[in-house]
Formats: sequence, C-alpha cells, structure tokens
Amino acid sequence: MSDTISINGIPIRLPEERWSHITSEHGELYELQTEVLEAVSDPESILEGNNGALMAVKEIATDKWLVVVYRETELNGFIITAFLTRRKRSLDKRKVVWKR
Repeated sequence: MSDTISINGIPIRLPEERWSHITSEHGELYELQTEVLEAVSDPESILEGNNGALMAVKEIATDKWLVVVYRETELNGFIITAFLTRRKRSLDKRKVVWKR
C-alpha cells in the first residue's frame, strides 16, 4: 500500500487492490503511481466529484491532465480511481473546491 497527504492534511491511502484496478482499466497509468500520489498532495485544483468524492487535477503534459478521484474524512481517505484526460472543458464544468 502507498499513501500520501492531501492538501487538507489528511492521510490518503492507495491500496494495492485499488492500484491494480486502476491500472487494469487505465494501463497508461502503470508507470505513473508517483504522479497519482503527487496529484493528491500537490494538485493544481480540487474539483467536486460525484457522491462526496473529490477530484485532484494536475496537468502532466501540454493539454493533458491527470485526474485522481478520492474520498476523505476528518481522519483519513483513499483513492478511488485515476485517469488521464484532454477534455479540459468537461473538468471546467465541475465546481472548484480549491485552486492554487
């Protein structure tokens, strides 16, 4: 299991089971585990996700964003999924919770 600290100071874990699920669905992330964790700890913005989840967003290449969906409570949290997107307009439609 890997973990990081969110911008709110909350420990966020990435269990092996979740990482296996993420990379089986999004094979392009296989070598990007460090970047996934860094997106949560040092995002460009945090967006409101579905059902109380948060979405950490970080541009990793020109016009290419890494989105990490996670959930946090007052004590801890966990990563749900992650993906790459070039669809900035779809991200812009979401409510911004925090922005650098």
